[in-house]
Amino acid sequence: MGITMDENSCETNRLLQCAADGNRESWGALLTRHEAKLQRMVAFRLDQRLQGRIDPRDVIQEAYLEAAEHRAEYLRQPVLPFFLWLRGIVGNKLRELHRHHLATQMRDAGREVSLYRGHMPDASSAALAAQLLGHATRPSEAAIRAEVKVRLQEALNTLDQLDREVLALRHFEQLTPAETALVLGIKKKTAGMRYLRALKRLKDILTGLPGGLKELR
Repeated sequence: MGITMDENSCETNRLLQCAADGNRESWGALLTRHEAKLQRMVAFRLDQRLQGRIDPRDVIQEAYLEAAEHRAEYLRQPVLPFFLWLRGIVGNKLRELHRHHLATQMRDAGREVSLYRGHMPDASSAALAAQLLGHATRPSEAAIRAEVKVRLQEALNTLDQLDREVLALRHFEQLTPAETALVLGIKKKTAGMRYLRALKRLKDILTGLPGGLKELR
């Protein structure tokens, strides 16, 4: 197999080898092993206008069916670590849904800026702001929360595009430095430096907001 131990965990490599030998249970175990991270990715990158209409689990199940169709090809010649290969298929499914449901709708370019334009559906400053603020807000705080969210989105828009995406991958999708570098096509050291820079800038932004939000969620 072309993927090294550094790129897949030992357990993932073991399951891949068993799956290549024809063990179907090992393939199922591989999918289950990464499902939580995939759900987190879909929930984060799903356009806010589709939340409540599309279940992230359905997106992932459709991706699993496509992955099964290409399983033999991947096992014969893996070109990416297994999780990133699977993440890419899920991302394509999500992108198809965005195109189908939102093709005729326009974004508010002044308030919502894409994190990174690549194969993965755009995540936005709105998505980042929602994650940072969390969802547990008392009714009496609703007006303040709305104001803070707008200011936070506008502040996030000032971050470098690539730095926003590094932040999204590392902090919200919880990818490793090596995975982040592979996804973005940059060196691991560069990804690490950009993450630290973006994290510092984000903390400065949070402390400058009303109420002084000091902690990342």
